[in-house]
Order: sequence, then C-alpha cells, then structure tokens
Amino acid sequence: KKKIIVDYSSPNIAKEMHVGHLRSTIIGDTLSNLLEFVGHDVVRLNHVGDWGTQFGMLVEHLREEFPAALRKETSEHVVVDLGDLVLLYKAAKKRFDADDDFKERAREGVVKLQAGDEEALAAWESLCAASRVEYEKIYKKLNIKGLVERGESFYNPYLSGVVEYLSNEGLAVESDGATAVFVEGYENRDGSPLPLIVRKSDGGFNYATTDLAAIRQRVELSTKDGGEGAERVLYVTDAGQSQHFDMVFKAGKMAGFVPDHASLEHVPFGLVQGEDGKKFATRSGDTVKLKDLLDEAVRIAGADLESRQENVISDDDDDETKQKIQHVAEIVGIGAVKYADLSMNRESNYRFSYGRMLSLNGNTAPYMLYAYARMCGIVRKALEQEESKPVQWPEPAEIVISHDAERELIRNLVRLPDILSMVEADLYPHRLCEYLFDTSQKFNQFYENCAVKNAETEELKASRLSLCTATAGTIRLLMKLLGIKLVERM
Repeated sequence: KKKIIVDYSSPNIAKEMHVGHLRSTIIGDTLSNLLEFVGHDVVRLNHVGDWGTQFGMLVEHLREEFPAALRKETSEHVVVDLGDLVLLYKAAKKRFDADDDFKERAREGVVKLQAGDEEALAAWESLCAASRVEYEKIYKKLNIKGLVERGESFYNPYLSGVVEYLSNEGLAVESDGATAVFVEGYENRDGSPLPLIVRKSDGGFNYATTDLAAIRQRVELSTKDGGEGAERVLYVTDAGQSQHFDMVFKAGKMAGFVPDHASLEHVPFGLVQGEDGKKFATRSGDTVKLKDLLDEAVRIAGADLESRQENVISDDDDDETKQKIQHVAEIVGIGAVKYADLSMNRESNYRFSYGRMLSLNGNTAPYMLYAYARMCGIVRKALEQEESKPVQWPEPAEIVISHDAERELIRNLVRLPDILSMVEADLYPHRLCEYLFDTSQKFNQFYENCAVKNAETEELKASRLSLCTATAGTIRLLMKLLGIKLVERM
C-alpha cells in the first residue's frame, strides 16, 4: 500500500473550464478511482491557478466595479453578484491593455496581494469563491468527487526558501538577471544550455518555482512537518508540458527533494481535436466551453431516446416518462463524453465527434450501457422478477460448462485482476475500455449460444445465471472506476 497523490483538473480562477480541462479531469479521476480500489491511499489534488500577475489586474478592476469585494465583512455576499467571471476577466484585460495608469495600479496590486494586503486578499478570496461555484457545477455533472483544492497560492510561503536553498547549494545561478537551474541534457536551438528559471529578473517566481515547492511539500516533507510524505505523485497534464515536468523532476532530484523511495510521474495526454483534425473550437474560433460541450451531449442523447420512445409514450405518463428520459439522457450523454476520451490511448490526439461517441455500435458508452441493461433484463426474465423493480441478483451457483462460449466468457472474466494491475503500473485507462468491450462481446456470443431462462436443466440455468451476474458485476465495477453511472433499463 502506497500513499499516492494524483494532481489533476487544475482550472484557472476567473476563467471558464474548457475542453482542455476535460481530459485531465476524467483521466485523473479514473486513475484515482482505480488506485484507491486496488488498496492505495490516494490524495486527489486540484492544483488550481489561483495566483499570479492577472490577479493584480482583477483586484484593481473589482476595486472600482465591486468595491464591496474588498471588505472582508461584505466580500462573501459579492460572490453571486460577480456573475459571469469571464466577462469580468475580459473587461479587466481590456483596461489593462488600453490604460497605462490602470496597468501600473494592477502591477502594484500584485505586490500588495503577495504582501498580504487585507483589501487585496478579500477581493482575491471573492474571485476564488465565485470560480469555485462555477467549476463545482462541472464536477457535479461529471460525477467527480473527493478532489481537494490546493492551488498555487498554497505553495507561496515555500517559494523563497526553495530558491534560497538551490542558490546555497550552488544549483541555481544568475542567468541574464534571472536565477536559473541548468539541467544536463537540455539545450536551446543554438546549442546553448536551456535554463529552468526559478526567479525572474523582476524578482517574481514562476511555475517551475511553484512545482519545485510542491515536490518538496509532497514527497520530502513528512506529515508531521506539514508535508504529504507521498511515495508516488502523478501529474495528469497535456503532453505539451512534458519537457517542463522532466526538467522540474530532474532539478528536484538534483536538489535532494525526492527521496529514493518516491517516484514523480508525468501522465501526459494528447489534444482534443475537431472532426476535421484541427483545433476543437466554436464556429467563431473560440475555445469550446466545457459546460456547453456537456449540455450538447445530453441534448443529443435525450433527442435520440425520445425518438425511440415516441410510439410508447401516452399523454397520461408523459411527464413521468420525460423525467425518466432526461435522467437517462444525462447518464448516456455525460457517460459518452467520458468513455470516448478514456477509450483512446491517452497520449494520442483524438477527434471529438458526438455522432461517434453516442453511437450504439462499437466501443462506446451507449453500447456498454445497453449491454448492462440487457444483462439485467435477462436475469429479470429468467427469474420472473417485476420489470419496474431493481434486479435481485441470484446467489452464486456451481459453474457447469456445456459450450465453448461459456468457457471463453469465463476465461475473459478471470483476466480482470491482470488488467487492473497493468493499469495500476502503466496508467493507461483505455485498457479498461478495451477489456469492457471484449467482455460484452464475449457475453453476446454466450447469450446467442446458451439459453438462460429455458436452459436444459435447473443446474445449467443456475450456472448461466451466475455467469450473467459475474459479467454484470465486472461491467458495474469497471464503469464505476471510469466514473460512469449505469441504468438497469434503457
């Protein structure tokens, strides 16, 4: 049993979550679920972007537009009034670019915030709280639980100590007015050594400094010293950050921040692209908001379910049926988005297509949801249970093999522990989806060849019901690890 930190999602304060956050959030969540299931002590950390130069600009804008945000006693009530944070950010940025006087005040605002000025801190906390309300809505839709917010600001008190230590050890040196660590094997295009800057020429810190401070707090410091004492730390971010993390990890090891028993692992993923293979964007070229993307998947799933229910809906049960359809549409729509992403090798770029991900054919969430609902139906019919009530799964019986399809299904089911061990080690969730699809196909072959309700003997019927129950249980477990809900009837 290891203590493992999984660092994922990481939205930015005062900005909307976009499609780029989708992959980190669901890959990180699935890996956390799996590692927890196999017995590790998992800490899920959300390294939100809640510190940096943009906050000077935002705080100064709030000072004029929402002065109540700058007083601690009234700042809590401002959260709802801030409304659309994106508009606020755009308005502040517009002023920053056009007004030199405002730009100067914004720069001074950063210094005030970093020095712990009461008004600046109250405004900053209002912004963080308003952002939190927005991204919690997304997490609720995506069924993300247990994610602990620990933003860049948390590591602020450690930053100067990190640079001081690196300088004293002779690892950080002056480079063009800045302070940098030179990691062996990294060069600029002209062949000169590539610096990992830990303090900018203006005295400010950057991502590398924060990440080194985080490494120190996560693996070097024990829990009694305010650290995590973790043995494995996973960073689930896009592949574009691979070089950054490689340099930071090596610098951390050079500094002695990483004990021999601890491992730091970057878990990179590719880009989400449009169906044309280009950047996934709206028609106007803007980044796609995650909320809009999820809502659209649910809308399409709902329209599809309604079209197939049209013949059976009567006016009497219209409202109740519509509610059921909406409930199933949310499970199918959100599940489809998650499964489409997780079923790809995470290092590949993947083309986002509502049509493909919501298809009932192939390795998709709707296919898996229907396969599970079908298993529930088979057991209900065989045991003559009421259609409207949850399935009562039968007690396990002795397995009797009378057909090759049964043998193939059993051989597949017993592979589960090996699949889980493989993903625990190499962190590729698509292996779970491949195994799920394989399992449901083997089940289909079994069902085509082996009657359950009308089995030749009671002994054979009990055996086949046990196989149905074991297969359904396998699908239930894996869909839970993927963070996708199931329904017993579609």
